[in-house]
Amino acid sequence: MRRLVWTVIPFWLDSGWSVTQKIHNQSNSLEIGLVDSNYDILGLKQGATQKEIRDAFRRLILDHHSDRGGDEETVKKIIQAYEDLKVGKAYPDTDDEKLKKAKVYSGDSEEEKRRRNLILSGDVAREMKSAQEWTELLIHDDAAGSKLFGSKELGEAEFERKKTGELMIKGKIWAGHFTYDGPIHMAGSITSPYFAYAEENKTIISVKNGNFVLIDPLQNNFIIEHGAKILAENGDILAGNVTGIKEILQDPQGRVGIYVTKEHFTELRAPKGKVVIANARETVLLDADTVVVNNLINNIKVHAKHLIVFGTTMNYNCEIELTPGGSMTFHDEGSGFALSDDATIKLENGKIFKFRELKTSNMVGFGKQITYDYLDNLDKKTKRDTGFKIGFKFFRKK
Repeated sequence: MRRLVWTVIPFWLDSGWSVTQKIHNQSNSLEIGLVDSNYDILGLKQGATQKEIRDAFRRLILDHHSDRGGDEETVKKIIQAYEDLKVGKAYPDTDDEKLKKAKVYSGDSEEEKRRRNLILSGDVAREMKSAQEWTELLIHDDAAGSKLFGSKELGEAEFERKKTGELMIKGKIWAGHFTYDGPIHMAGSITSPYFAYAEENKTIISVKNGNFVLIDPLQNNFIIEHGAKILAENGDILAGNVTGIKEILQDPQGRVGIYVTKEHFTELRAPKGKVVIANARETVLLDADTVVVNNLINNIKVHAKHLIVFGTTMNYNCEIELTPGGSMTFHDEGSGFALSDDATIKLENGKIFKFRELKTSNMVGFGKQITYDYLDNLDKKTKRDTGFKIGFKFFRKK
């Protein structure tokens, strides 16, 4: 079931265009093409029930998932057909219809791009508010369900609450606040419109009870970036690579040729649990009882009771604040740990130490555990009192 689409184009664009049939006159040509209906896209007959539409959509989304080698454009086409049929729209929008519905005009200038992104981030933030209300209703009724939220322009994410209470999110989160009372498992990346003026448009995800987990983040290249904030109030955060961003802005006082740097920290907080990630890079804050990380690269702030580092790098303005009773362990096998001269550790009582000095003392590396108490009493130690323990106590079976 198809319909004819007629598009008027200047005849000087005719060469190189592939069309089904063209009829020329002196000044223009008419292009006639056949367009699949939304029923055709989902493999359905006209008049299919809402259940048949929904079942077909779910089957096709699974068949074309990226894990199975699916094509992103095909997935977008399937999602759009499903959304259209839900409101009784049999055919996808033509190019003219899309243009009329466009909220912003595209352009190459930075000003136009910024304006467009500000509008889109506001749209997505409102969608996240709707997702919040929808999940609260399901929690109230102790019900399961799934629904798409997001932006047609940027892409939508599927929210699925299971009978177990777990929330599964598939797709990318672009903006907005979302809170859930239960564990969240997510197959997708998280970003934030750091350039947005309104704080409610920036990305903040809160988990009241349970873990926040990105599924196989390294294999799937799922990242948390650009100032997004994740909070697990009573649980752990498990993710992959995490990165923030620094924004270069013109001087707010209007001085010509003067620029200022604004830092947008990506924050992962689990005050009663663990934050376990791969690499933290370029303006990241990690705050947890226990932080487990591979490398800390460029302007990383860590506030923790226990820090465990498996990689070989901590450089450029990295600061570790250790709480009483805590410890740090660096698991590189040798003296090759890369440290910048400004990497520091601060105790809660205000004492500050240079990591370079700890490396010189052979305390960074070799699986040695550096304790808060040892650092706090460093000036009282004798040469025979090393003050550290050797072992991997965090990973021993109880």
